Amino acid sequence: WETLDTAAVPGGRETLRLKRRGSEFSIMLGANELMNTRLSGSEEALARLTIERLDVPAPRVLIGGLGLGFTLRAALPLLAPSARITVAELVPAVVDWARGPLAAVHGDSLDDPRVDITVADVGLAIRSAPWDTILLDVDNGPEGLSRAGNDALYSAAGLAATHAALRPGGVV
Repeated sequence: WETLDTAAVPGGRETLRLKRRGSEFSIMLGANELMNTRLSGSEEALARLTIERLDVPAPRVLIGGLGLGFTLRAALPLLAPSARITVAELVPAVVDWARGPLAAVHGDSLDDPRVDITVADVGLAIRSAPWDTILLDVDNGPEGLSRAGNDALYSAAGLAATHAALRPGGVV
């Protein structure tokens, strides 16, 4: 494995590392692999299972976390040309990596006219409601892995705030 770059996580204690082995990429946090280009099934299912439940011709979609772009790329073909997708990514370097060493992985998804990539905490982006769907692809589960502040997203209060940010019939 070759380390291509490192980045601090705002409010976190550990450093993200972008690594490459041949054509395979990995984003690591300490000893934890957050994502790898070999594995994308959960992100694809997140997008598909959520968007299939929408009955909105021009949905407003929030994706929490850019990462390797699997959730965004899975969502794009499922959404109408009139959809608007905001991707909130906390770590500025992750966006830089997407346009740099990971450009081939992301393909043309970042240039899709429906997409707005914003460097922001998804917890704050949720507040710019209303949303038709919110796809939380933050950390590897309901505990703040990259930073303790992410625990709030999956707390009872955080989930209530996320639900309150939805339009009627919206899906998290």
